[in-house]
Amino acid sequence: QGQLVESGGGSVQAGGSLRLSCAASGYTYSSSSYCKGWFRQAPGKGREQVARYLSGGRTDYADSVKGRFTISQDNAKNMLYLQMNSLKPEDTAMYYCAARRCGYPNWETWGQGTQVTVSS
Repeated sequence: QGQLVESGGGSVQAGGSLRLSCAASGYTYSSSSYCKGWFRQAPGKGREQVARYLSGGRTDYADSVKGRFTISQDNAKNMLYLQMNSLKPEDTAMYYCAARRCGYPNWETWGQGTQVTVSS
């Protein structure tokens, strides 16, 4: 079973930026058959899909982060990234990366999460 490990979280003031990283190991998520994405969960709220890769390398973003967040990946390094700009207090949450087989609905593997806190 593969493993995902997030890093890069922290505390930042509103308007600031952070870059999250997700390192994949165990088996090759770099395969084009796997799609990866970022999710977040704030205290007392459900898990929200933030950004994801779709089949063919297309990307998809939640409306709340469009124009501010950018998902990217380096398949040679088995890395996934989330560049977060113009951060808002409502972006405060635990952020998780996940992987699934492209075209399948279930996210198979999850990281342990990295905390992002944005103060006003």
